[in-house]
Amino acid sequence: MSNNRTFHLPDLGEGLPDAEIVTWHVKVGDSVRLDAPLVSMETAKAVVDVPSPYSGTVLKLHGAVGDVIDTGAPLVEIAVDPSLPQRAEAHDTGHGHAPSRARPTAAASVDAVAGAGQASMSTDAAIATSPVDTTMNEAPARTDSGTVVGAMESSDRVVSETISAAGGVRAMPAVRALARKLGIDLARVKPTGADGVVTLADVRAAAAAGTAKPTPPANPGASSDPPAPAAITPTARTEPTVIGQPALSLAGRPVRTVPPGVAASGQPEALKGVRRNMARVMADAHAQVVPTTLTDDADLHAWRPGEDVTVRLVRAIVAASRAVPDLNAWFDGRELTRTVHRRVDVGLAVDTDDGLFVPALRNADVLDAAGIRAAVERLRAEVLGRSIAPDELRGYTIMLSNFGMYAGRYATPVLVPPCVAIIAAGRARHAVVPVMGGIETHRVLPLSLTFDHRAVTGSEAARFLKALLDDLARGS
Repeated sequence: MSNNRTFHLPDLGEGLPDAEIVTWHVKVGDSVRLDAPLVSMETAKAVVDVPSPYSGTVLKLHGAVGDVIDTGAPLVEIAVDPSLPQRAEAHDTGHGHAPSRARPTAAASVDAVAGAGQASMSTDAAIATSPVDTTMNEAPARTDSGTVVGAMESSDRVVSETISAAGGVRAMPAVRALARKLGIDLARVKPTGADGVVTLADVRAAAAAGTAKPTPPANPGASSDPPAPAAITPTARTEPTVIGQPALSLAGRPVRTVPPGVAASGQPEALKGVRRNMARVMADAHAQVVPTTLTDDADLHAWRPGEDVTVRLVRAIVAASRAVPDLNAWFDGRELTRTVHRRVDVGLAVDTDDGLFVPALRNADVLDAAGIRAAVERLRAEVLGRSIAPDELRGYTIMLSNFGMYAGRYATPVLVPPCVAIIAAGRARHAVVPVMGGIETHRVLPLSLTFDHRAVTGSEAARFLKALLDDLARGS
């Protein structure tokens, strides 16, 4: 019996489906001991050392520095030395394993995704996010699956795909999607699944054999699709060849154009870490939420010089949440349930070169101004030092975004479930406002309130925004 073992990338407790290789601590031929570090992997939150589950000799490394490895994919192969200490098969290595994305199952557990708003805080906060729930149905319960942009928690929910028989072919929706992507005619694929069901393996086999390409029409000229344009060889800039008058600019002069065959410059760059996760979370949020935005200006005329904008925004959110608690809540769109929170945990973001990290400002409802500022500074320092604890990056009850440091007055920030509201602050300015007996110039702060209209009514959102404006208008 062979003593060779393949170690697959474990779930590093971040709730993400992949990680990037930062540094290999071993090379092929090296001897490695149980629990010795094999490789450093970067997730959206931190750099994690992955320990060896075996003692023996390294046979193969699956990936080079900079490669992104899927959770559950092969990471390293080791020839186990029976004379050295070994961990029992499937024994906990400190991380859990999850199935690879390369092998989708018919049933997967997917729960509510939570995440981030948009832009950057004028002082510290920028994007606020909330929890994310994602687990595979075979995986054990996990206590920590926090992420940078949002957080993931385990769930027992199972969402099952159903087999459809469209066009006389029985196949899962995922199989039909793969067939469309590969240009395969499912009617020409030989099914191997139970009861004549076409499987993913069947589609891949047909694509490799080239036996199931769509049949071209008998009369190509009768096709309803327009003919493909002839290929154009890139050449120097020339006048366009047109029938009739040449293209004219707004000034009425002929326009010189570049042939469409000339490709644009630049190279695609794969998203990694924080930005990779943000792309996933934003796409999920866009598909789920029914967002509506209200805007108004907060009058800051009564503020003292040097007032802390971040502290005042957090304090105003707490005051508005007390007046209208319906927006300090989570909403489950599948179960149609709402959870209104008594405690106010505000999500703030710290901008780094790698992207946005989103720690939670806990218990904002019991902190004074000094406590809020101290908490913001602590969270910022921990994020920049990559020492932030996973629990600090999850579980927000309401979100805050302040893009006013750069430009812009109003916004429609992305709201990620389960939170139902996000407040965005624009760039403060001076404006002429009417007062008794005339007009005055006051400093005002543009505010945008985006809420999930599935869980919040327009009246509730308007009353929340009014309470927010009233608190910001106070002098202290």
